[in-house]
Amino acid sequence: MRQSSSHGRRRRPVVRLSAAAALLAGGGGVVALTSPGASAACSDIEVVSARGTFEPGNLGTIVGDPVFSALQKRVTGKTLTNYKVNYPADLSLTSNSQGNTDLVNHVKSQASSCPNQKFVLVGYSQGANVVDNSIGISSAGATVGGQIVATIPNDVEPKVSAVLLFGNPIRAQGKSVTGTYANRTRDFCAQGDPVCERGGNNTLAHLSYRNNADEAALFAAGKV
Repeated sequence: MRQSSSHGRRRRPVVRLSAAAALLAGGGGVVALTSPGASAACSDIEVVSARGTFEPGNLGTIVGDPVFSALQKRVTGKTLTNYKVNYPADLSLTSNSQGNTDLVNHVKSQASSCPNQKFVLVGYSQGANVVDNSIGISSAGATVGGQIVATIPNDVEPKVSAVLLFGNPIRAQGKSVTGTYANRTRDFCAQGDPVCERGGNNTLAHLSYRNNADEAALFAAGKV
């Protein structure tokens, strides 16, 4: 996908992708979006999911929901809860920063209330940017990206067992998750996905990540 210095032009492909995602996931009908999840009770593992732009579903029909379902099957003998990052997931200028702030605040709050709880962070498309920023990898300049406004504190960082990213826009910039979280991260980019692959031209590839749910869950299960 050709990048442009114009903020508006850079975002237009995401509008098309997001509309296609809503159509495919929602069957073309009206999709009712759920209200943001409340703080979960203490569990062994909490899955914190940031959905993609305009993505329907609870945690996200294309990624969050199937990944959580796969994790429930893969992780045995432990309790799992989930949290839907509370942010617009739209094309507004503050969408990314709202998600970044909410994710970090929620994880900090949960870590304080539930000191033994571990976290699996999941992000798709714009949601991957939200997760990137939250773990200290800037998504500024990426499609629907933004500056880091909050990061998970050092004392909470060991509680993040796995990071699962899908269609991550920073990859089109030649960037990836490095440093502390690198060995806990799986970053999926489907061949031809123009959001995460520089020069990619297969729009439908960006909607294919349900196919990676079990592989992602298997990786995360080995980390928790």
